[in-house]
Amino acid sequence: MSHTIAEKILLAHTDKKDIKPGEFIEAKVDIALGNDITAPIAIEEFKKAGFKNVFDKNKIVLVPDHFAPAKDLKSANQCKVLANFSKEQEIVNYFEVGCMGIEHALLPEKGLVLPGDLVIGADSHTCTYGALGIYSTGVGSTDLARSFVDGKIWLKVPASIKFIFKGKLNKWVGGKDLILFTIGNIGVDGALYKVMEFSGPVIKKLGMDDRFSMSNMAIEAGARAGIIQPDAITKKYVSKFNKRKPVFYASDKDAIYEKTYEWDVTGLEPQVACPHLPSNVKPVGDLKNIKVDQVVIGSCTNGRISDLRISAKILKGKKVSPGLKLIIFPATQKIYLEAVKEGLAEIFVKAGGIFSTPTCGPCLGGHMGILTEGETCIATTNRNFIGRMGSPKSFVYLSNPAVAAASAITGRITHPKEIL
Repeated sequence: MSHTIAEKILLAHTDKKDIKPGEFIEAKVDIALGNDITAPIAIEEFKKAGFKNVFDKNKIVLVPDHFAPAKDLKSANQCKVLANFSKEQEIVNYFEVGCMGIEHALLPEKGLVLPGDLVIGADSHTCTYGALGIYSTGVGSTDLARSFVDGKIWLKVPASIKFIFKGKLNKWVGGKDLILFTIGNIGVDGALYKVMEFSGPVIKKLGMDDRFSMSNMAIEAGARAGIIQPDAITKKYVSKFNKRKPVFYASDKDAIYEKTYEWDVTGLEPQVACPHLPSNVKPVGDLKNIKVDQVVIGSCTNGRISDLRISAKILKGKKVSPGLKLIIFPATQKIYLEAVKEGLAEIFVKAGGIFSTPTCGPCLGGHMGILTEGETCIATTNRNFIGRMGSPKSFVYLSNPAVAAASAITGRITHPKEIL
């Protein structure tokens, strides 16, 4: 029987001879991930059930990143639960503040997730790793607790939807714009409990950072995973890791898809998601009169070094609009150091911005950039639901880093070509 890449990966992690969409399977996981919000619940359930030892101390990853560095006593206690459990269980991949980063940028950077893996994480944006040809999906804390016990999980095999992107991208347009365009077309439930498989000539030319951005936001269309078939770019990215051998799967030519979308994205302008849904998407030119109070550049969606380089290119030698708050979050400590060495951090600070330690921070309305009533932010993050970044009466727009940086200079939503 023919299979999609997602089905092949899932099948390889079971004892079955074949699987099909809609079927429930018990699968072995390669990596089980938790953070400072979700893992404490999993740890509590694991202990409550009477278990003493995790199935494999090498296959569990714990990253305190959402409220870390700890913003208050409650968040400090949450982080302490992770630290204590990691010490008790001798968890190899526990990343304390100073070594950590935003989880979905950190794991690929460390080579902890590789093509062909089945990865679960108690965080919805675990789908990010699909950019490497991984079946990665978000799960609940109790599912994570079960995986701590025996390294397995129950999953329903999703059907796949294929997205083919053709044409030539305009300057200042990248993976973030492609995924916003896609969600704008199909809606926040357009891929509900499906796999989004991104393909076509445009995808083949995208760098890994842009691919990560696309897979990261598959969940914003309701998808379980967002996968890109591994190619030469993928293989080059993972060639520096030798912890485990990657497995490169590809969809069969006659694989069955529930739907197929094909778009020519030639001439596509930078896309912006307007409040209060990632699907409320418009071209940046339609929003030039929207004033902003805050700009956030970073997160697991667009906090990688290429994102910071693009932002610095626009901000260099310029100043942010008077009264505007510009907050920049590199996604990992490695990216932080790269930004310092390349002079990007200095550009951001001289422009009037804040260059922060890695943290999820304001993306989830956690800390370091909370919006109050009536404030408007444009961010490179992944969600703009009501109250996502603070007050239910605030407004969040989503864009790529170039648009965000340009908007910081003018104080309104701005196409980068106005600045450069």
